[in-house]
Parts: sequence; structure tokens; C-alpha cells
Amino acid sequence: MRFQEYIKKKREIVNQALDKYLPDGSREPKSLHKAMRYSVFAGGKRLRPILAIASFEAVGGKGGGILPVACALEMIHTYSLIHDDLPCMDDDDLRRGKPTLHKVYGDGVAVLAGDALHALAFELLLQAKNSQVVLEVAKAIGTEGMIGGQVKDLEAEGKKVSLKQVEYIHTHKTGKLLRASIRVGAILGGADKATLLALSGYGEKFGLAFQIVDDILDVVGKEEIIGKKKGSDKANSKATYPEVIGLEKSKILAKHLLQKAKSKLRTLGRKSWVFEGLADYVYERIG
Repeated sequence: MRFQEYIKKKREIVNQALDKYLPDGSREPKSLHKAMRYSVFAGGKRLRPILAIASFEAVGGKGGGILPVACALEMIHTYSLIHDDLPCMDDDDLRRGKPTLHKVYGDGVAVLAGDALHALAFELLLQAKNSQVVLEVAKAIGTEGMIGGQVKDLEAEGKKVSLKQVEYIHTHKTGKLLRASIRVGAILGGADKATLLALSGYGEKFGLAFQIVDDILDVVGKEEIIGKKKGSDKANSKATYPEVIGLEKSKILAKHLLQKAKSKLRTLGRKSWVFEGLADYVYERIG
């Protein structure tokens, strides 16, 4: 219950901050601002901002200085989903149980809304007045991070891929930003080197496990829960863990990675409870 209450509280705080930072839909260009808000407020777990807030607080950070950065992470994640759903990428009709942005506003506005969220995110990151934070996020989403992973994902469609290849895709496309979310919170909170290293290790294992669980849910999840069509990965010939090593082995690997993630947090002591709860929550989704 304590974990659930924490997540609910932080999600509400993030949503309030996002509402504050996003341009109002009545401002010109109205279609663009409405589109940005449509995607950001279409739902979502707010996992990345919550990870940033949790690591910030775990290392002793106080106050609301983490909120602009936390919201920037959510905007970046949302922009990546908008572009991911486009006809030139995955061509998805549903996201979080609602029509994808390009289905509502058209391809052009969808592209530009994603671009606008990306730009606004960096405006917010700069509010931290910490160049290391900006660099962490930029590298996590660049050619050696999220975007690089997305390219490899596209190139792998319809091809037989190795375990090493699918690990690369997942680690970069999803894992890098999750890891960065934890790191920037810890950096802003004043973490020492040992603590930052421990949280980074957690982030690496957690990030990969999270995407493996997402792969599994595409096979066994309920559409009303996962918010998109079941089996879309297979339909799009995506490189996934169930496709490469099978469903049961994927479940075992996800559990192993999450256990390893939690083991990285021993130096945090009692302050690790949120991260342990998050790891358990991710695995329970396929439980």
C-alpha cells in the first residue's frame, strides 16, 4: 500500500506540473498545442518522471527543483511514442487505449507535435542549470541511445535476429532513457559516486527488463490493460525476446534482471524501497 500511495501521489504531482508547463490549447497555433496535450494526457504510468523524483529524494534532494526535469523526461518519452506510431514507423492505430495522434490530427501535425515536445523538454531541462543533466538526457536519446535503438528496430523488421541484436535494440530504444531518468534525479539530488553507480546499475537492469515485459505483454496481455492491439509486434515482424528465445525463457530472464536490479541497491538501505517496489510492479504485470 505504501508503494501504491507513493506512485499515485507522484503521478498527480507530475500531471499538475505537466499541465503548467504545456502551452494551453487556446494559444496559437491551437492545433499544435492541442495535439501536444492530447498525447501527453492520453494516459501513461509517468514512470520516467517518477524514477527521477524517487532517485532525487533517495539521495537527499529536497524541493520542487526536480519537477521541470521530470516533466521533460515525460515529454521526450511522449514525443518518441508519437513518432513511433506514425505510418512510416510502426503505423499503430491505438496508444494507451485511444486513437494515436496522427489518426486524430494527421501525420503532419503529429510529427510537429513530437518535435515541439522535444524542444520544450530541453527548455525545461535547462531550468536545472546543470550541464551534466542536459548531457545525460541528450546522449540517452541520441544516436547511441533511443534514436539509435529505434533505427536498429526498424532495420530488424522481418529479419531473423540474434539475442545480441534484440538486446541492443531494447537496451538503447527503451533502457537508455530509463537509466538516464534515474541518473539525472540522483545527480540533481547530490548523489556521491558510489550511490550514482548503484542507481545506474539498477537502471540498466530495470530498463532492459521493462522492455522484455512489454514484449511479453504484447503476446499475453489484455488489450484493455496494455492500451493497444495485442500481437502488434508479431504483426509488424518486430525483434522481440519472445520471438528470439520464447515466452517462458523471456519471463525467466525478466525476473532474473529485476532481481539483479534490486541487488544493486544494497548501499541505499531503507531508501531503496521505491525502486524495489517498481521492480516488483513491473514483473507483476505478467504475473
